Amino acid sequence: MPPTSLYCLLLLLALAPVAAPAQVAPTPAEITRYSGLHAAAHQGDVARIEQLAASKADLNSRDSYGRTPLHVATFARQRDAIRALVKAGARVDILENDRYDAVTIAAVVGDEETLRVLLQLGASAKLVTSRYDGTALIAAAHRGHDGVVRQLIAAGAPLDHVNNLHWTATIESIVLGSGGPRHQATLQALVKAGANLQLTDRQGNTPLQLAKSRGYAQMMKMLEAAGAK
Repeated sequence: MPPTSLYCLLLLLALAPVAAPAQVAPTPAEITRYSGLHAAAHQGDVARIEQLAASKADLNSRDSYGRTPLHVATFARQRDAIRALVKAGARVDILENDRYDAVTIAAVVGDEETLRVLLQLGASAKLVTSRYDGTALIAAAHRGHDGVVRQLIAAGAPLDHVNNLHWTATIESIVLGSGGPRHQATLQALVKAGANLQLTDRQGNTPLQLAKSRGYAQMMKMLEAAGAK
């Protein structure tokens, strides 16, 4: 391979987004083994949840992956079950084995309606979650879920939290995004909310420099218009 071609290949590899694994949903095999509150949560069986809660069942019991009934209901998008569990006293801040809470679970998959329910019930958008010491906002920015991002911002999510990869939500919207409309809308929401555009990655690159290195023209324009350097 000619030296120039090798350089281009190495450059492309360096700029390629790193795929971060998402949280682990219950498998079909796990679901068939569920009983009690976990089964009721997955099925959205509000009457059974209320019955088990009245009989003092452990509302925060965990399956083999550390998921509570609330986590299971969130994965299954069983919003009435979520309401019933929280009304009965289930905690909304518990982290499962990969350190995801219900808010981050909903944020990762772009489930705006379930997220809205969780936030209305008092769940926090401010928790440090995941193996990356991130936040739900960072996770949503990575995925380009701009509607989720706007909800989390409105709920007080920390705009400038730096995870253990040394990335903020703003940086992730660029380095782990496609540069397309959804990630542009995500970046725009962060810029409008007042995110710090001078925070750098571990190599000292600003969001504007990262957008330039990837040729993301629209992102560059919005960052420059906001005074980014």
